[in-house]
Amino acid sequence: MQDPQNHYRHVNYLWSDEVADKLDPVDNLVYRSNLLGSDQRITNTGGGNTSAKLEETDPLTGKKVKILWVKGSGGDLRTATRANFASLYEDKLQALDELYQTMPEKGYKSAGEDTMVSLFPHCVFCLNQRASSIDTPLHSMIQKKHVDHLHPNAVIAIASCKDQERLTHEVWQGQLAYVPWMRPGWEAAKLCSDVYEKNPDIKGILLGQHGHTNWEDNSKDCYETSLWVIETAARYIEQRDKGEHTFGGARYQSLSESERNDILAEFLPVARGLISTANKFIATVQSDDATLRFVNSHDAQRLAALGTSCPDHFLRTKIKPLLVHWDPQQQSVQQLIDSFKTGLEQYRLDYSAYYEQCKHPDSPPMRDPSPTVVLIPGIGMIGWGKNKSESRVTTEFYNCAIEVMRGAEAISEYTALPQQEAFDIEYWALEEAKLQRMPPEKPLARDVVVVIGAGDGIGKATAHRVAKEGAHVICADLRIEAAEQTANELINIYGQGIGVAGSGISGCGPAVALSADITDRNNVKNLFEQVVLAYGGIDKVIVTAGVFLAPGQQGMSADEMFDASFAVNVKGGYIVATEAAKIWKQQNLPGALVLTTSVNGVVAKKGSLAYDTSKAAANHLMRELAIELAPLVNVNGLAPATVVKGSTMFPRDRVIASLSKYSISFAEDESDDDLRTKLAEFYATRTLTQQPITPEDQAEAAYLLISGQLSKTTGQIISVDGGLHEAFLR
Repeated sequence: MQDPQNHYRHVNYLWSDEVADKLDPVDNLVYRSNLLGSDQRITNTGGGNTSAKLEETDPLTGKKVKILWVKGSGGDLRTATRANFASLYEDKLQALDELYQTMPEKGYKSAGEDTMVSLFPHCVFCLNQRASSIDTPLHSMIQKKHVDHLHPNAVIAIASCKDQERLTHEVWQGQLAYVPWMRPGWEAAKLCSDVYEKNPDIKGILLGQHGHTNWEDNSKDCYETSLWVIETAARYIEQRDKGEHTFGGARYQSLSESERNDILAEFLPVARGLISTANKFIATVQSDDATLRFVNSHDAQRLAALGTSCPDHFLRTKIKPLLVHWDPQQQSVQQLIDSFKTGLEQYRLDYSAYYEQCKHPDSPPMRDPSPTVVLIPGIGMIGWGKNKSESRVTTEFYNCAIEVMRGAEAISEYTALPQQEAFDIEYWALEEAKLQRMPPEKPLARDVVVVIGAGDGIGKATAHRVAKEGAHVICADLRIEAAEQTANELINIYGQGIGVAGSGISGCGPAVALSADITDRNNVKNLFEQVVLAYGGIDKVIVTAGVFLAPGQQGMSADEMFDASFAVNVKGGYIVATEAAKIWKQQNLPGALVLTTSVNGVVAKKGSLAYDTSKAAANHLMRELAIELAPLVNVNGLAPATVVKGSTMFPRDRVIASLSKYSISFAEDESDDDLRTKLAEFYATRTLTQQPITPEDQAEAAYLLISGQLSKTTGQIISVDGGLHEAFLR
């Protein structure tokens, strides 16, 4: 079955006997699954199932029993571990089949069909808590030891053609059988089992509109058969590819990257605000050659309107995308926005009509009728999701749909699922149950939070605090290396997110690092533009960046010290606020801004004139901004006091100078951390709470101010100073 030269052009052959032979049978199944899932041409994120029927020891009887290990519901082949596989007794699954045959109402849309899924827990081996996939009966009923069920683009392309049955026999020369579209489940599995029993020499089955299933008695052979199925389909399509005439040829020309970015920087915040009427969404922009070829083509309108074919696709992309009618060579950004508004309104009306026409008495309530995929000629595709990971996967799935349409149109004519069939998948009770099983979203899960000064101290602690609550965090700092360190810490904790690949702003996940000089308006403007291109907009901005310049420090004159203090501590906050305000206004979504000031802003003392007066000015800047940005944006201040731990404002020489000033004994060879601890403990003695103030204390207050828990508080300053009575409000 394998290519004679073991040479593949359309998939990657990754199997290693040296690795596989060292694994136990379950880990071998995991290994095969990971290899298949690592190539999106083989199956998409979260899609497909693999299985193995293995002999295990029953923990109660001690006897050997046959157990089906199959990838469970909601897992991803690429990242799957043993914990992602359900394990079920084969004899109990067969007993379920006997039960199904006695049910008065059978059929792939029957109540009996869904009842079978609720009985899977009665078949579980060793109390395995992994929820079983709807494809479990398919893997059980095919009487081969190893089974792969996959969704490759090339195979789905053939499964989506108007003459898909004829093509199945032609492409695979009779070694794959064909079954027409049927919703996954017990009835579909029975049909496939019957086809297999009548044709025991076939290697697999093409599932109309869906994908394929293949099998072998050996894990490696099953892997190679999967590759053979896909490679054969891809080569058949390749030989008939239409080249420059794909999708009817180009109707529009692509814009340059700089032109696209300029337009998107203006368009995305507006679009995000308009599309986020029910819930906020995060964006991912895709402008690769394959996407642009489709959105620029003559046939894009016809094909996009048909919708996607594979149920795995439209569960992410909705039944169809929104194609914006806009000429990139002739029309302005404002005309793009106007066209999007018109298209969005019509899309929501069409989706509501689709729901009303197809719904059943027991259908779940209509979900958000907004599109999750927006196509724009000359620009590309924008995917929308509840977080960055989901929006990335949404674009990935529609990329797959584009490849399916390209292949189908190369060899025949593309067809999509009928609307009723699509609806019955989208609003299937089992899909709704899967959604309900998902953990609740964290408070900031749909928020984009820019933390300026995230390289250390309060900023780093704040970045960690908001990330803990699910935020997408932009770690911005004058020192990019420090920002990158914080971002990497967050990624190591929370991961890149499913579907996220690459590096830098274009490959961002839950955290990304950017350089920021808040004294330079162009730099700040560029910072926010990059954030918009990465996520679609911004929600919260927290400025912790600041400078403390003591007399004689860094060889600066008093005037230079005064100018530098006001440039960072006052004008910097003003620049950040006014640039962010432009995006908040475009989005028309509630926002929050926190400026870090200081209790020194209300306490006059000797030795820090420039710093103290700049912080006093920052306090009033915050109040003025609260008025200027109301009612859309809440603006508040955070006023720390003597946060020594992790602060660049307390380098070793300043700490030693302060210890000497207060006659606190220390040794020259003590570490920086030990010296800072001594100073922090001294400062604590001057407070009412008698406790050192940490960056984490400040981060908690910063989080509180943007969390929504104080949504009716604006123009206020929270002092986190341990209780300095000198700073009490007067």
